Amino acid sequence: MEPVQIKYFTDKIDKLCYIGGKSDWIDLRAAEDVELVAGQFRLIPLGVAMKLPKGYEAHIVPRSSTFKNFGIIQTNHMGIIDETYCGDHDQWYFPAYALRDTRISVNDRICQFRIMEHQPAITFEERDALEGEDRGGLGSTGVR
Repeated sequence: MEPVQIKYFTDKIDKLCYIGGKSDWIDLRAAEDVELVAGQFRLIPLGVAMKLPKGYEAHIVPRSSTFKNFGIIQTNHMGIIDETYCGDHDQWYFPAYALRDTRISVNDRICQFRIMEHQPAITFEERDALEGEDRGGLGSTGVR
């Protein structure tokens, strides 16, 4: 894969670091101090823009500790940035909804991303019945 071009909008956040093998996800940081009250929405700037290689997209999700540490959730549950969002002003953001009053400081790690290849071209073939084994419908595997 060709190198990913990156632009930083601030020198207040640490540079991205990817160490293959430990995790496929790369942490992203808040690029400014943010204070939210419960029920408030805010696009939190992440301080970076990237030019992804053709055929690739970035998936952005909260870190496992984001809710515990900050009481925020990502409003779109997973952000998708494709290779066309690559202009000089196309900064990445984290759409946050606060479930409690909170303060996020510059350089706090609030989300993570990974780069994935686009889904291959697919076609659909309509059928009256499917040939697989019936599992019993949604929720049929029980609680334990």
